[in-house]
Amino acid sequence: MAIRVLLVDDQPLLRTGFRMILEAEQDIAVVGEAGDGLQALDQVRALQPDVVLMDIRMPRMDGVEATRQITGPGRDGPAKVLVLTTFDLDEYVVEALRAGASGFLLKDAPANELVQAIRVVAAGEAMLAPSITRRLLDKYAGHLPSGEEPVPDTLHTLTDREVEVLKLVARGLSNAEIAADLFVSETTVKTHVGHVLTKLGLRDRVQAAVYAYESGLVRPGAQ
Repeated sequence: MAIRVLLVDDQPLLRTGFRMILEAEQDIAVVGEAGDGLQALDQVRALQPDVVLMDIRMPRMDGVEATRQITGPGRDGPAKVLVLTTFDLDEYVVEALRAGASGFLLKDAPANELVQAIRVVAAGEAMLAPSITRRLLDKYAGHLPSGEEPVPDTLHTLTDREVEVLKLVARGLSNAEIAADLFVSETTVKTHVGHVLTKLGLRDRVQAAVYAYESGLVRPGAQ
């Protein structure tokens, strides 16, 4: 079945451009558009998209709050949010990731990157451009805890190996890279990642990366 996509941006011309790119793909269907966060919430309820391509800065309700309401606690719908930003390191992206976005993409990214990002998010892989995600978190470390706060109780539910895997996820490594680093199979890594997400009550790898920073497990700038 085709991946159902909702386009959310306050600029109609951009929405038209995204629609043309995505509708050229046989496995993607644009099911609707919205010009602000409030419209996006209505459209998500009505259309049940798989992926919401979400602008951040919009009137009435911005993309951060819309993302929070679409993917926040208690939301069981299928929609995943891919945030669009004009700037490589937009401070609002950190808040969007915290709110539940599955990743982010620059608005001027090539068409093939947009298409691939939609497919990756729809498949639940979530961690888009991990090196950029980590660089963004490092850049806006001032918006995150200092690392001196008490370690969350939930972190103690993880095994030592799961903590290792969480650190590597936060540092931007793919499953294959983690497997090579720990000398285990990629299937084993996927199992560990799944356990981490379940134990910590996290939606995907992006939230796991943010959690690792916020808990102080990974420090900004650390290698």
